[in-house]
Amino acid sequence: MARNKQEEPPLKTDGWMATFSDLMNLLLCFFVLLFAMSSVDTDKWQQLVASFSSNYSILQSGGEGLQDGQLIASGASQLTQIGEYYAQIGLNQDGSEDSNDDALIEFEKQQYAESEEMGDKIEDILESKGLGSEVEVQVTQTYVSLNMRGALLFESASSTLTDDAHRVLTEVAEILRNYEDNHIKIEGHTDNIPINTEKFPSNNELSYARSLEVFYFLTRDNGLDGSNIENSGYGERQPIASNDTAEGRAQNRRVEIKIFNSFNSK
Repeated sequence: MARNKQEEPPLKTDGWMATFSDLMNLLLCFFVLLFAMSSVDTDKWQQLVASFSSNYSILQSGGEGLQDGQLIASGASQLTQIGEYYAQIGLNQDGSEDSNDDALIEFEKQQYAESEEMGDKIEDILESKGLGSEVEVQVTQTYVSLNMRGALLFESASSTLTDDAHRVLTEVAEILRNYEDNHIKIEGHTDNIPINTEKFPSNNELSYARSLEVFYFLTRDNGLDGSNIENSGYGERQPIASNDTAEGRAQNRRVEIKIFNSFNSK
């Protein structure tokens, strides 16, 4: 009986190489395109997308795409807007070019100018009330500081306001009333001589208690709105003079009331 003839297996071919070669060519074109677009030019980008859209309709799904040569696809339009935004960052109001550094410098000048105006007004008021030598005014870019010696406001190692403190702070409260919408900060500071009492275990507690006492006097006794006023104590951590001399330590024992300008208020 004749044996059934087995079918011969199909011959192996290298047809897959053609598909692989096409894939490699497509990838090469893709990366060349990415390289060419590494520095994006808005006009060229629009022309490129318009070409793809008109020839291959890749941006027209869901009713989005290009109409009358204008980009309306969400992704492409956002790219254009972002490019225009960064291109205009360096322009001032009249449309001329200006660097970011110049804009920052101008902003800082505006802040300092407002602080200087505040400082001049406060100094004039203090001089008219005869407090020019008891309250030192310092102007910075962000705030105006009223610096009062600790010896004027408190007895040694005490957080109870003296009679002189009541007199001076009552006048200061009238000044602060003009800036109740600004952020105000009351800071207590000490020298580096350690303190260790039952009430004040360290200079931190003493400085905070003094700032809190000033806060209460201004708000509770003089009716200032406390919503924009905060207080804190820094102990000996922020000296303004050397603690090696008695005069330096006296300068470091102080209370500062900082009135922030409108640019830096909450």
